[in-house]
Amino acid sequence: MKDLKHLYYFEKLLEDAHNELIREAEDKGRKCLATVCENVPEPLCNLDGAFSVRLRAPRSGSLDMSTYYMTSFLCEYTRALLERAMEGGYNFADGIVTPDGCTMLNRCIENMELLNTIDKPDFFYEYMEIPMKADDNGLELYKVQCTNHILKPMKEKWGIDISDEAIRKSVDVHNQVCEIIRELGDFRKEEYPRITGYEFHIITMVTYVAPKDLLLDKLKETLEEVKTREPDKTKHRARVVFVGSEIDDVDVIKLVEESGAYVCADRFCYGSLPGRDPIILNDEEDALTQVCRAYMNRGQCPRYMDQHKIQERKQYVAELAEEYNADGIIYEQMKFCDPWAYERMVGTVVLRDDYGYPVLQVDRPYALGSSGQMRTRVQAFVESIEIKKIQGGAK
Repeated sequence: MKDLKHLYYFEKLLEDAHNELIREAEDKGRKCLATVCENVPEPLCNLDGAFSVRLRAPRSGSLDMSTYYMTSFLCEYTRALLERAMEGGYNFADGIVTPDGCTMLNRCIENMELLNTIDKPDFFYEYMEIPMKADDNGLELYKVQCTNHILKPMKEKWGIDISDEAIRKSVDVHNQVCEIIRELGDFRKEEYPRITGYEFHIITMVTYVAPKDLLLDKLKETLEEVKTREPDKTKHRARVVFVGSEIDDVDVIKLVEESGAYVCADRFCYGSLPGRDPIILNDEEDALTQVCRAYMNRGQCPRYMDQHKIQERKQYVAELAEEYNADGIIYEQMKFCDPWAYERMVGTVVLRDDYGYPVLQVDRPYALGSSGQMRTRVQAFVESIEIKKIQGGAK
């Protein structure tokens, strides 16, 4: 297929946590609120005068110093963030909000604070509690936490307008981005997709790590470009749904596709499903309540532990596999990620035994680095799917 006009630009944005669009927003006097988890509602962080950035540590190398503070038994994502913070890599941020999605994230940010890695006037660290159950009590908790740990500090420290009108305006920009991403993602359902899983992953990721309003023009242009793009008339050996924990390493999806599996759907942190679902607001309720409800109800994080959510997560993956015509499912987790370790184990059994899909489960380092083992496993998985197709046993 013809190369996408802005793909190289998007790739360059991902090479540095302090990317070009963040610098552009800073030059205009806007404040950067950093987050480390999908459970922090982005529209509440992107009010006029501010913008959100999900932290990542591209081109990570040695984690010796962060391992000293956090031990080698905690996930590499959190250690990579702390290592980069100690190197001064997040000095562009003006505040950090972390939820208790897992204790490892909290320990990471606590160490950043204790070590005074970011020393700036009016800088703040905030720690949110998020609900474990998606019910009325959970919603009330979510609203209180978002008010106390996102909205109030932004207003008190930076003078940001946190009114209902301001939140609705932020949701509108958020939805414009989401609608573009979801429309691009729908092309992956085609027999001959006109966008690769790798390209889609790159485009989706930049919407998490740069001011959304500054991306809109290039995202719209890319969508129009893909609409008229001529796809390759070559069938992929297998189509897979990629499910699991945090993935911001662009080489992960590339490796899977180079191994013969087209990534047709992405249910992982930093993915579009459900992270890029638009938030539809009504005029009867306040915007804060509706934003929190949307994040709580659609959330597919293992942090939610009520039985309804536990069962829903597996059903959601199965529905994605059917909707996107997948032949199999890859469940991944970062090494030492406890929530997704349990989810991966149970999900693998349920999706295989109850829904009939071939499932590959893998754990991986934060930075893929030496990829031989994972490449071999994906290749073997693709071959097993092909054999089942020949035998007439594939889904």
